[in-house]
Amino acid sequence: MSKKDREKTMKMRVSFDLDEVLFVSPADCETEPPLPFPLNHIFPDRLRRGTRYLIKDLQLQGFEVWIYTSSFRSERYIRTLFRLYGLSLDGVVNAQRHQREVQAGHKEIKPSKLPCHYYISLHVDDEALVASYGRKYGFNVYQLHTRDRDWALKVMDRAREIRLRRQGR
Repeated sequence: MSKKDREKTMKMRVSFDLDEVLFVSPADCETEPPLPFPLNHIFPDRLRRGTRYLIKDLQLQGFEVWIYTSSFRSERYIRTLFRLYGLSLDGVVNAQRHQREVQAGHKEIKPSKLPCHYYISLHVDDEALVASYGRKYGFNVYQLHTRDRDWALKVMDRAREIRLRRQGR
């Protein structure tokens, strides 16, 4: 099977950064309801409103959902927090994993995120620098703006557009 054929049959992956993308301050964005006490103290991070709907919808439509963050939060913390909101993740890349699997063995400094290393089709991030890495290294980035209320619909539209392009439609 050619590389192009493999890409068409492979499940599409959509990844999200955490800080200022899915984890937001209630002072800056609308958020999902906090976890009940005492979990809200163990897991103080708040999810952006629409996160639960978007992740469930992406997965129902056959996309894998990953987290790709430069945060040093543990994979266990990330997976548990999302599970408490009723969500399962298909993959997690945190700073430790990125250093071990992407940067290791390379003398030149790699970008802080390199979604193409994990066959991620679309990465959602708020950083302009990550968007510029996408152009330089050839991966798709949707740059999220903090106060965009229609962000979930825009991400879903972009994921569908990339899938259709991959399928040659």
